[in-house]
Amino acid sequence: MQGALFDCDGTLLDSLGVWRGLEDVLSREAHVSMTPELRAHFVRLTVGEIASYVHEQFEYGTCAQDVQDIIDEYMLDFYRTKATLLPGVGDFLEECARASVRMSVVSSSTPAYLQAGLSHTGILSYFDAVVSVDDVGASKREPLVFDHARSLLGTPVEHTWGFEDSLYALETLRQAGYPTVGLFDASEGITFDQLKERATVAVHGFTELSLSASA
Repeated sequence: MQGALFDCDGTLLDSLGVWRGLEDVLSREAHVSMTPELRAHFVRLTVGEIASYVHEQFEYGTCAQDVQDIIDEYMLDFYRTKATLLPGVGDFLEECARASVRMSVVSSSTPAYLQAGLSHTGILSYFDAVVSVDDVGASKREPLVFDHARSLLGTPVEHTWGFEDSLYALETLRQAGYPTVGLFDASEGITFDQLKERATVAVHGFTELSLSASA
């Protein structure tokens, strides 16, 4: 492993709960039911796409920016004051740093969320780059955001590992030629077997990982 591309929410930060809470707030305000199908759809969207979807489909807010402002206020309060690391994250990042692995965050969250959360949890300094889908104008449904982050690291595809908890992002990485580590999260509504099918290495968390086991 020469490079590592880390998803943020649900991979590095214990933050999926607050995203589920936000979905509940938006659905309640818009007077719609938050179904499992709608949650699964939101997982694939950027923050801006969620704002546009809620405004256009549920006729909530005078414009998409109104919804975006509500999302930003809710999420920034969490990232600035409440975000925590998932178990084993700090130790694994330190192991990578000692081995001179170049690291980037690659996230669907906005740059402001990422800077706030990574700073609050004390891990920002580990990363050579922090890349949001907003930076490239394309979601993780396409490889562009991963390729851009890797170009900033200067590492080859075959030696740059992607760390993700979402099946669709793992599939994007796999098709683009990246080796991957799948982090299991039951709240994603998937099984561990499904994760194993798409990831080079599948684990329940960073406490199960070491560079010798994943590289």
